[in-house]
Amino acid sequence: MADALAPNPHYRYEPKQVDAIVIRPFDFDFPDDLDPVWAPGARVRSLMFNGFSLTMPYLEPYLIKSMQAASLHIKEPRLLEDIRAFNGQEARHYQCHRRLNELIKKNGYPELAEVEARLAKSYERLLRKPLETQLAYNAGFETMTNGFTRWFINRRRALWGGNCPWVSSFWVMHMVEETEHKTVAFDTYMAYSGRYLPRAIGVFHGSFHVLGYGLIAMVAALKKDGLWPRPRTLWEIVREVGSLLWNVGPYLLRGLLPSHNPRCDEDPEWQKAWIAGYKTLPPNTPVPLLDTRDPDIPVPFTTKT
Repeated sequence: MADALAPNPHYRYEPKQVDAIVIRPFDFDFPDDLDPVWAPGARVRSLMFNGFSLTMPYLEPYLIKSMQAASLHIKEPRLLEDIRAFNGQEARHYQCHRRLNELIKKNGYPELAEVEARLAKSYERLLRKPLETQLAYNAGFETMTNGFTRWFINRRRALWGGNCPWVSSFWVMHMVEETEHKTVAFDTYMAYSGRYLPRAIGVFHGSFHVLGYGLIAMVAALKKDGLWPRPRTLWEIVREVGSLLWNVGPYLLRGLLPSHNPRCDEDPEWQKAWIAGYKTLPPNTPVPLLDTRDPDIPVPFTTKT
C-alpha cells in the first residue's frame, strides 16, 4: 500500500539552512571509571539522560535502514545527498552512545540490558511497518530533537554547569548535529508521501516512543538504587520531565501544524558559532570539550557566544 504513494509528485526540494551536513568524527574519550551520575546533585536528570542514551543504538540504526529504503524511491539528487549525510552522522552517533551505555552498565546498572532487549524487539517490529509509517515516525522524532537542541543550548548553564565535561560535550554536540540535519527526515517523508495525518501521528509516535523507553530505563536504574518510588524521587522526576516538556513541547505542537516545516525554526546563534568554530580545527583534531566550569559554557573554540 505504501509504495503506491511514492514518490509524492508535489514535492519540491527547498534549500537547507546550513551549507552542508558535515560528517564529523564523533568520538569522546569517556573515562573508564565514568560515574553514571555524571551531574552532581542531579541523580534523576543523569539517569533520565542515560535512559535516552540507551535508546540510541536501536533508534539510529533503524533510522538509517528506513532512510535507505526511502532513498530507493527518491530521484532528487540533493535530497539523496542529504540522506547520505544524515545516515553518516547517525551512524557515528549511535556508535558513541553504545560505548557510553556499556560504561553505564558496567559502572552500576547492568539491569539496563533488559530494557535494551525490549528496545531491539520494538525496532524490529517497527521495521516491518509500512514505509510511510516509518518515515512519519522519523520526521516526528526529528521534530522533537529540534526542541532538544534549543533546550540544551538555551538552558546550558542549568543543564550542564559543573557536570562531567565528556558527557555534557557529547550530548550537546549530538544535538548540534541533529539540528544541522533537521530538514532531512521531514523532506524524505514529504518526498515519499506528504500526507498530513500520518505525519501528525508520527510526531507522537516518534517522540513518545523514544521518551517512553528512556523513562522506563530511568525507573529501572532508580529501582536499582532503592529510590523508587520515594516522594522526593517522584518530585525530582516531575521537575525534570516538566522542564523537558516545557522546553520541547512547543516544537512538538508546531510539528502538528499542517504548514509545519523545520526550516521555520532559526538555528540558535550558539550552534552557528559551534559549527563555525569546528571549521577552524586542523584535520584529525579531537573535538574540544565544553568548559562546564565556565558560568557561560561558551562554544569550545576561540570565539565566545
